[in-house]
Amino acid sequence: MTAGRPGAIDRLLPPLALLVLALFVGLACWAAAQAGTLGFDYLSYDSAVRRFLAGGVLYDQHFQTTGPFGLFYYPPPFVLLAIPLTLLPPDVDAWLAAIALTAVFLVAVAILPVSTRVRWLVILLGGLSWPLVYAIKLGQVGPILLLTFAIGWRWMDRPNRLGFATAVGAAIKLQPLVVLGWALVTGRRRAVVVGLAAFLVLAVAGTVIAGPSAWADQLGLLVRLSKPVSTPNNVTPGRMAFEAGFGDTLAWAIQLAWWATVAAVVLYVLWRGTNEASYLAVVTASQAISPILWDHYALMLLLPVAWLLQRRLWWAVLIPLATSLPLIEVTPRVFYTLSYAITLLLIAWQGRRAAAPTNGMSPA
Repeated sequence: MTAGRPGAIDRLLPPLALLVLALFVGLACWAAAQAGTLGFDYLSYDSAVRRFLAGGVLYDQHFQTTGPFGLFYYPPPFVLLAIPLTLLPPDVDAWLAAIALTAVFLVAVAILPVSTRVRWLVILLGGLSWPLVYAIKLGQVGPILLLTFAIGWRWMDRPNRLGFATAVGAAIKLQPLVVLGWALVTGRRRAVVVGLAAFLVLAVAGTVIAGPSAWADQLGLLVRLSKPVSTPNNVTPGRMAFEAGFGDTLAWAIQLAWWATVAAVVLYVLWRGTNEASYLAVVTASQAISPILWDHYALMLLLPVAWLLQRRLWWAVLIPLATSLPLIEVTPRVFYTLSYAITLLLIAWQGRRAAAPTNGMSPA
């Protein structure tokens, strides 16, 4: 490779990445607007909060399955973030949400603790990624969670930033709370205290606004709707097995085995890997263990992919490329499930290598 080659790549990559991101997100949002589905999830949040502010219930208990329009089952503190969004008409808000989520994604990538070239490559992969583009089109909270996880990764040794970012993520969706478990195990006790205190403040404020019964109402919805095997269109291993004809009992056995395997891999990385690797394993697992695993959740894999690319594992680009927009009609849905398994195994492998002594001696 010539000395001028890297310079050419570094000059071409930023405009290409931004062009691809703007093009694919713009086209997806325009097509959704024409079909009347732009901001499908965002408008569900919006309608629930507007209904609540008008004197109705926040958590509609009539839903029997997850996925229909109007379903809201996020934690009560989410209302604190959602109320300001009701100040504008919903159709305007849907476009603003798409623009804001795209900006949030760019901020998340900008703060990643990787090289500039890897950041631009992640933006390019994100622009091609169906999970990211779909999440933005839906007005889903995924890019915001990506930002909170990115903050945690960048400043994992800054307790206040790690704790507060985790608390905000948990106020939006409860899964990020597992990061506080990681912080406790890795000796970051101050971050745990900050995170729990911040989440408690948000929880109390959300309870004051939504009412004491809000938590029970949310729990009732989660228990009733969290059906990994029987919920259509989700990509849990149990659902994939059920769709393949394995039967309900065997599909549930596969789902339980998946949860156990994910936990085992995370524990291995905590034991044998670096703190950076174990953090990314926990982030990946927080999505992989979701009772309902939608395809757009896979946008969170851009974080460990960035880490793998930083470690010169360049073929890791195949993980997001396999679920890219150009291949949306080609890639089997089961690959969304497999992508989590592949990513966790790569994190375990590279995390163990990163933790291995460099002097050729065995660890004591």
